[in-house]
Amino acid sequence: QVQLVESGGGLVQAGGSLRLSCVASGRTGSSYAMGWFRQAPGKDREIVASISKSGGNIYYADFVKGRFTISRDNAKNTVYLQMNSLKPEDTAVYYCAADNNYYRSYAPREFDDYDYWGQGTQVTVSS
Repeated sequence: QVQLVESGGGLVQAGGSLRLSCVASGRTGSSYAMGWFRQAPGKDREIVASISKSGGNIYYADFVKGRFTISRDNAKNTVYLQMNSLKPEDTAVYYCAADNNYYRSYAPREFDDYDYWGQGTQVTVSS
């Protein structure tokens, strides 16, 4: 079992930046592919970015390319999401997720690829 705890959310003006962190604890001896999702009120949860176990493969949703950067520090069991040039439409609860598939070498993109989820952190971008 893996527990994921996100932090770093908050209120920021449009054009500002935030860095989200997700710390994994519990059974973390194996490395996991990790992803960040978000869910705005009345909308489905959608993937924002994901990173493979090694960090060598990264996926970004089109709406964050060039603005967000995902990274990981396996020594600290932590994955980050650096968010720059934030827009009001980025307002959502952001969730960290971990993929337990030993054989997957790429950055997973689908909701069903993930086995563990954090509680989420609110990001609000004011105009």
